Amino acid sequence: MTERSIACAGLLHGRGYDLRGPCRLSLDGGRIAGVAGIDGEADPLFALPVPVNAHDHARPVRSSSFGAAGKPLELWLQYLALLPAVDPYLAAAASLGRSALGGAGAVMVHHTRVQGLTPLPLEAAEVARAAADIGVRIGFAVALKDRNPLVYGPSEEVLALMPEDAQREIARRTGNAPMPVEDQIRLVEEVAGAAAGDLVDVQYGPTGVQWCSPGLLRAVADASARTGRRVHMHCLETRYQRDWADRNFPEGMIAFLKGIGLLSPRLTLAHCTWARPEELDLIAESGATIAVNTGSNLGIRSGIAPVAEMVARGCKVALGLDGLTLDEDDDVLGEMRLANALHRGWGFDTAIDETEMLRIALANGRAAVTGRDEGGAIEPGAPADLLLLDTGKLDSDRLVPDLSPRDLLFARAGAGHIAEVIVAGRTVARRGKLTGIDYDAVQAELLDRLRHGIKGNDALRTVLPELGRALHRHFAAAPCC
Repeated sequence: MTERSIACAGLLHGRGYDLRGPCRLSLDGGRIAGVAGIDGEADPLFALPVPVNAHDHARPVRSSSFGAAGKPLELWLQYLALLPAVDPYLAAAASLGRSALGGAGAVMVHHTRVQGLTPLPLEAAEVARAAADIGVRIGFAVALKDRNPLVYGPSEEVLALMPEDAQREIARRTGNAPMPVEDQIRLVEEVAGAAAGDLVDVQYGPTGVQWCSPGLLRAVADASARTGRRVHMHCLETRYQRDWADRNFPEGMIAFLKGIGLLSPRLTLAHCTWARPEELDLIAESGATIAVNTGSNLGIRSGIAPVAEMVARGCKVALGLDGLTLDEDDDVLGEMRLANALHRGWGFDTAIDETEMLRIALANGRAAVTGRDEGGAIEPGAPADLLLLDTGKLDSDRLVPDLSPRDLLFARAGAGHIAEVIVAGRTVARRGKLTGIDYDAVQAELLDRLRHGIKGNDALRTVLPELGRALHRHFAAAPCC
């Protein structure tokens, strides 16, 4: 990594994200060496710490590409099986490249959809190679699960509501026996041996309490305490999960996680859309991180998370994209603005101010992804992870001289305003192009393989509408707490 000097018209400085400018940023050895005010000319750039996507799965294509758009989560998950297995490097490069072009320099990869063409450690190494070629930091959470592959309870209850041909197809795809608990825990360490590195933090990834037995969750808690390895897990994403949790944990599901030692500063809980105030108090007390996913929750009809309540109760909240931003484009600035618009408060009342929203998007998710509690601010010694916006584009229709680029960041900023994405001092993307891979070629090859392979799943595609009707009847009839 070489030394570099960047003269910016403005930047967000320090932990308070104060507007300063013009300034000169000095980079050296992958870190910020200095921040100094300058007189005279500066480039039309506005610098901020690179945003973090604290919850994602590195899916290769958008959900609407294969008919899953707008489906409730419990059906949407089954639509993912339509995607054929492809080369893991190709799949990861397509997704992580889209993330970088959208402005994220650190991305959580909760690897819940394994390609399965090679043993998982080798697949994880290919994902890590794609991340390295692109230049982004990733967390790689190995998905762990051992129950409820179809609904939150016996699959037979749903299968019985379907015609026989649909029953057979769905049962064939959801009836595999889970790997023993001890083998799943061992697999995480094997993945770490194959894929962990300076830009890759391998984590335990229990998919959610409803998909993991108490025995598996206890094993994860014990392993995390022993190794110090982080844990990344879904939590209370939908109202159906809320109902299930209340029936199965009358003393409280979050209290159960606390009791087994899983609720700790090493834990990230994705969503918490249906968490209650007393549960948020426990999460805040533990130091765990909540990764909220506003666009995803809207897109697959999961709800609106109580983000203002989370912040008010002291929770550490981070921004996730979940591969489902409002326009399915992985635009992290657009996701930040959406979250801000929904949760900042109404009228003259402010529930979350812009400085707190910047912490949510830029700082609070860094340790959750990278395993390191550093960065998220422009200050000497911090990692040189920066997002440079083109101020000429950002304020192209300026009418008055005192417009603040910080205000415009929340009013209109998006991926189209990105001049450069820098991670560890390296330019990852510039003016809509990745520097490390030929993204257009990757995307073209991926789509060619997916279009060819998806034809082999026509039988599943045919019965998915029947499954949707059965799931609707099942959840409508389920007892509520």
